[in-house]
Amino acid sequence: MILGIGTDLCNIDRIAGTLDRFGDRFRNRVFTPTEQRKAERRRDVAGTYAKRWAAKEACSKALGTGLRMGIAWKDMAVSNLRSGQPVMHLTGWAAERLAQMTPEGHEAIVHVTLTDDPPWAQAFVVIEARPAGGENLTPDARARM
Repeated sequence: MILGIGTDLCNIDRIAGTLDRFGDRFRNRVFTPTEQRKAERRRDVAGTYAKRWAAKEACSKALGTGLRMGIAWKDMAVSNLRSGQPVMHLTGWAAERLAQMTPEGHEAIVHVTLTDDPPWAQAFVVIEARPAGGENLTPDARARM
């Protein structure tokens, strides 16, 4: 079942300007060390940060809170699998909120996708609840749970 959906559109030029103006102060307030390492290795540094900014905004919307109620920017972090697929990790209040949203007997999965078409970066987040322990079931068996 779908617990939450969020999307965000971010202007890459605005993030570039913020990076130029505030530098490490901005980076350290919003992005985890892992996110910073990833972005700083990329040719499109501002675009990489913009996509992660958008992902954090989209995730906060999917959590049903926006960036309020105690969620910190770094409570939501994007990394990538070896395949390149982005994944969202939640800690702190964001993880607590996710646990509150998740029905008993279910596990939550946070799906995230990122894209850009300069000067725009976009993220889409879907939070899904699946029956706990149902990963080996067929889709029909899972639907009957």
